Amino acid sequence: MTASIKEIMNTSPVVPVMVINKLEHAVPLAEALVKGGLKVLEITLRTPVAIDAIKRIKAEVPGAIVGAGTVINLETLRLAIDAGSEFLVSPGVTESLLDAALKTGVPILPGVISPSEVMRLLEKGVTEMKFFPAEAAGGIPMLKSIGGPLPQATFCPTGGISPSNAAEYLALSNVACVGGSWMAPADLVDAEDWTEITRRAIEAANINQ
Repeated sequence: MTASIKEIMNTSPVVPVMVINKLEHAVPLAEALVKGGLKVLEITLRTPVAIDAIKRIKAEVPGAIVGAGTVINLETLRLAIDAGSEFLVSPGVTESLLDAALKTGVPILPGVISPSEVMRLLEKGVTEMKFFPAEAAGGIPMLKSIGGPLPQATFCPTGGISPSNAAEYLALSNVACVGGSWMAPADLVDAEDWTEITRRAIEAANINQ
């Protein structure tokens, strides 16, 4: 049975946002993150190997909950679904994308930055959302302000999240998890330093304890 987006968001406090440029990095990178306690993995559809990376991680990394990020239109939605993505993440949302995604039954985390966008999603029965780009869109003060009149919305802030501010975001009542890439930056991935990535993942998994 497919986990709900709420269940997925509550699995771990940090969701690694992964840009995979080399397919051979997909499995060891995912293994390093899962070993560190970060099971929910967002593979952004920004590279030519992203779809194959999703397929490979799903097939070869037990315990990983693999989703597709940067789902921006019906074509990327179709590719993500066909690859077996267990959840979908979009930087923003359109009516056509949201309607199509909801019909698939695969959980989606649509992106918002304003109260009006939150209200439109609530009208559709969507209560879990991505707040992106978090820091550029007002960060913690903005989320506190939205939480006043719209407490039924829960967020995964992404964009500008780092070890220095993640705990403060996670302390908000309307934040379930945060998205970030500091656990697996490009230089560590290129160097195939899976040990350091696991160490950072462990820190991230325990960031709000």
